[in-house]
Amino acid sequence: MASVVEYKGLKAGYHCGYCDSEEGKVSNGMWAHSMTVQDYQDLIDRGWRRSGKYVYKPVMNQTCCPQYTIRCRSLQFQPSKSHKKVLKKMFKFLAKGEISQGNCEDEPMEPTVEDAVAGDALINKLDIQCDLKTFKESLESEEKNKGNSVKKAESNELIQSQNTEEKLGSGEPSHPIEVHTVPKPGKGADLSKPPCRKAKEMRKERKRLKLMQQNPAGEFEGLQAHREPLFPPKAKSNQPKSLEDLIFESLPENTSHKLEVRLVPVSFEDPEFKSSFSQSFSLYVKYQMAIHQDPPDECGKTEFTRFLCNSPLEAENPPNGPECGYGSFHQQYWLDGKIIAVGVIDILPYCVSSVYLYYDPEYSFLSLGIYSALREIAFTRQLHEKTPQLSYYYMGFYIHSCPKMKYKGHYRPSDLLCPETYVWVPIEQCLPSLENSKYCRFNQDPDAVDEGRSKEPDRLQVFHKKTVMPYGVYKKQRKDPSEEATVLQYASLVGQVCSERMLLFRN
Repeated sequence: MASVVEYKGLKAGYHCGYCDSEEGKVSNGMWAHSMTVQDYQDLIDRGWRRSGKYVYKPVMNQTCCPQYTIRCRSLQFQPSKSHKKVLKKMFKFLAKGEISQGNCEDEPMEPTVEDAVAGDALINKLDIQCDLKTFKESLESEEKNKGNSVKKAESNELIQSQNTEEKLGSGEPSHPIEVHTVPKPGKGADLSKPPCRKAKEMRKERKRLKLMQQNPAGEFEGLQAHREPLFPPKAKSNQPKSLEDLIFESLPENTSHKLEVRLVPVSFEDPEFKSSFSQSFSLYVKYQMAIHQDPPDECGKTEFTRFLCNSPLEAENPPNGPECGYGSFHQQYWLDGKIIAVGVIDILPYCVSSVYLYYDPEYSFLSLGIYSALREIAFTRQLHEKTPQLSYYYMGFYIHSCPKMKYKGHYRPSDLLCPETYVWVPIEQCLPSLENSKYCRFNQDPDAVDEGRSKEPDRLQVFHKKTVMPYGVYKKQRKDPSEEATVLQYASLVGQVCSERMLLFRN
């Protein structure tokens, strides 16, 4: 089984849906008659993306809105506060039928500091140290004004505790905090120094001694019971709930609604796909007309099938792959027996790739775009358990110059694909450059090159007159300089590995 593609070349000067430019969009494209999941995985790792069977790659330094491939590292993903709110909203709706006011998806998803650096221990440690420093300074000021030597002794104990916290934060070993014990017999106060104990303190000390004499074994308990601790005992910090804990939180028996998520292969030979096709199509039309204001003639059955049901990916079910196999799927969200949302996804060797989502606008209050993305991240993690190499969630293209598309950068940790060397770079390192320029090379090594580039174009595989042959043989038969330029351009865009595996159809 091999991929068969027909290269269509450069398409320039057409309408951009992101900035509404009439002639700003520029891309290269090819028609995929069939494609293996491994070839498509390698292509999206070089900046390609599919729409139905058409596979395209933006010309990044020329197009009006550069589109950077983005992936989320699903295994390290932690839901932000806004993500948790969406999951809680869904839980309340299913459990009690509660409908929250407002539509989260219409609100800008500007991340808070906590969201952007969720789980960043360094920030937490710095906050603790700052709080301790402020606390220490206020105590010292109070002691200075009152001249209370007893409180000064307690302040020293506080400073010692602060030093312990600082060392815990810096990774240095901590030292045990001293516990005051009763002076040994014969060791009294130094008479050369002024008395440093008030009568009230001495009375308390005598009371403690008396208690200890009555109950020698309970010395520590006596001290603890009659002495105010410097810091109250800290409550045991609960581990934050995982994404799965939040999604699959137990619902009460008498729930108001029932939600079921079904994974259906995109194939008209699949009975479940066929039986739900009509309902799924009706939902698509409703979504396109309400959300994108498409006229009815632009969202017909032909468009729906071509765009979201026809996939070039050949279904594969190897023994070491996920139970559902690889290929294209519809993830259907059934609420009380009807479909309210469909996430179109591709399951590939290293990732789950999100293609499209359409949903019932009447349920916009559930923020189904965010909810489905979180479900797809959880699904990626589930597939990883059986297929360890499958660990990424690809969210399509990140478009920094389009405010509506920047939300994809809020699923952290995530990486952007360098458009020149095709290496992955953490998004935090890319954002400063994108603020200055729409087009950026993210790889900071000036000497780095595209390691997967086409080095031997003559080894490229051509499919001509029902025969497969290397391009080196084919070009000797054709001797067409204009065709050679097209083939070399194709080879440079797909890279050496894909050019040798995929069959380039020539008629």
